[in-house]
Amino acid sequence: MSDSTFIGTSNRGFAQQAQEELRRLLGQSVKFEWLAPGEVFVFTSEFERSDAIGRILAQEPVFLRHIQPVDVEQLWDGSFDHAIRHIHEMLVARGASLKQMNVAVQARKAEGEALASLSLPTVRSSVEEMLATVEANPVSRDADFILSLYFTEVKLYFGLSRPQDNLSDWSGGAIRFRKEEGQVSRAKFKLLEAEQAFGLDLSQYRAALDIGAAPGGWTSLLLERGLRVTAIDPAKLDAALLRHPQLTYFPKKADEVSFAANTFDLLVCDMSWSHRQMARLVRGLLGALQPGGTAVITVKLMHKKAFQTIREVVSDLAPELELQQAKQLFHNREELTLFLMKQV
Repeated sequence: MSDSTFIGTSNRGFAQQAQEELRRLLGQSVKFEWLAPGEVFVFTSEFERSDAIGRILAQEPVFLRHIQPVDVEQLWDGSFDHAIRHIHEMLVARGASLKQMNVAVQARKAEGEALASLSLPTVRSSVEEMLATVEANPVSRDADFILSLYFTEVKLYFGLSRPQDNLSDWSGGAIRFRKEEGQVSRAKFKLLEAEQAFGLDLSQYRAALDIGAAPGGWTSLLLERGLRVTAIDPAKLDAALLRHPQLTYFPKKADEVSFAANTFDLLVCDMSWSHRQMARLVRGLLGALQPGGTAVITVKLMHKKAFQTIREVVSDLAPELELQQAKQLFHNREELTLFLMKQV
């Protein structure tokens, strides 16, 4: 058994929860070192790399957003030329495994004035040019391998991995969506990310119930995907949505409406309410969700009691809804997102 080292990333303020999950998966002997307190850290496991990755992927953590395997830790003097020289040496050493492969370069750096002059786009561009010397193809998406670089004031961390071994194929797990003209709200990004993270295809659903819909970020995406949407919220929806022929809007509280059984095959909820109040309102409308139907629900994390919050919500929604996956997405903040299915 040989040790393996990784860089782990969480949403800011939730790294301790991610570390707790890693202790459960990899044992209490796992060691941590901060790179960006509360967000980015190095962790070393007693398991060899593929075994450690397998354990993490088998029970994907809620709060660990991204992992970057570390092949080499290299001291450097902070200069661009010094970094590029070391990176070139590492690439040449691994050239045979990269030949004719599509490689995405992901570079990150710690915060601080000492690294302010280090241009990550320039680093990526230079490294992509180097890839040609080992007959690899630089790409931005659909890579065979990801070449990960992380710079601190004194160290350069280098890692080469398959995209599926990083939990997310976005640099640091920071998935980016382009803001569209006329977009109702940035909340839309949360549902877009949930669709990817949970392997869903929203266009495959027929009719959705959006609880706490205003101003309509999630409703707008569901309408774009071709669903019939019933939106509930005493607050106002965006005026542009109200004209949509596939939308039914109830300007009421969730406990003031009811629907026939099995009306919807998708239920979504993104409310800024306490988690137990949210669960109570959702539970009251579960009769309208057909057996086998999907629920995507945002849970506000109260007082940082993250794991307790998950347990309470899952318990409150059981047995009708069964948890499939919980994940704190990049576009979540003091919250996380649950993917559940209604029992048949």
